Amino acid sequence: MKILENISLKPYNTFGIDAKAKRFASFSNIDELAELLADTQAGKKSDHFVLGGGSNILFTKDFDGTVLKNELKGIELVHEDEHYLFVKAAAGETWHQFVLHCIEHNYAGLENLSLIPGNVGASPMQNIGAYGVEIKDVFHSLEAYHIKDKKIIQFTHNDCEFGYRESVFKRKYKNQFVILDVTFRLSKHPVFHTSYGAIQQEIDAMGVKELSIKAISDAVIRIRQSKLPDPAEIGNAGSFFKNPQISKSKFNSLKEKFPGIVGFELPGGDVKLAAAWLIEQCGWKGFRDGDAGVHTKQALVLVNYKNASGNEIFHISEKVIASVKEKFDIDLEREVNII
Repeated sequence: MKILENISLKPYNTFGIDAKAKRFASFSNIDELAELLADTQAGKKSDHFVLGGGSNILFTKDFDGTVLKNELKGIELVHEDEHYLFVKAAAGETWHQFVLHCIEHNYAGLENLSLIPGNVGASPMQNIGAYGVEIKDVFHSLEAYHIKDKKIIQFTHNDCEFGYRESVFKRKYKNQFVILDVTFRLSKHPVFHTSYGAIQQEIDAMGVKELSIKAISDAVIRIRQSKLPDPAEIGNAGSFFKNPQISKSKFNSLKEKFPGIVGFELPGGDVKLAAAWLIEQCGWKGFRDGDAGVHTKQALVLVNYKNASGNEIFHISEKVIASVKEKFDIDLEREVNII
């Protein structure tokens, strides 16, 4: 376990931002994590930040502290019953590789979440979701290290207080825990979710004769690859903004003024708007200023074409938020964490 100094974080964030960390170290077991945290707290070594896959972060400046890279690995089947399989994955496992592992073993439930960048540890923190499925639908429990009390605490589904791209780890317990592993409740009897987006059309186009979790995963991968830039080629963090939720009455008022507005009614009566549609109507799709911009195929995705700074991308997000507010009186909220 070695602490490095003045390390570029460019290889460790999917935006490819060349911010520097004053100190950098990785941990592959709990003892190493505890030692590193004790070292940063003892003393006088300012702040620390735990980094996973770096897929939901925008660095707008150098980090004047210690970046701790989560390298915890391991996947195991911890329990099963007649209907479910309980699969534990360490927080440092790559999310998509974990999804493929589950599909290979016929563990159903994660197939709609294929090709989402990042690591397992971030999945409950963000309550990641795509194509009609969210982590809260398959989550069972997690273990997290309490930084101050120096002990491991288990969180149940209720403890996590999942919301739309939200959990207790983003606000209530922000920077108080390090997620160590997550246990998912996966199914022996698949329930196929194909009605969201273009999944069914893609499956038809693929000529699939018999529906399976592998077929759904393949369809999702093809759709994502057609719409979203590969971070290895164009720096990005996926969806930069959340889809806003508004009241039905406000939606109806907006629909009178903007008949084409895209919204989906939620169980409680509110309406979830398509943020991409709002941004596109404000003329941002395909916008570029130097190496920072908005993707040409998906207005929700802000991009770093080569050497943009985090601040340049952040300033575009500020302008997008302001223009959506001015045109629609809707407050867009960033999904990406700003550091």
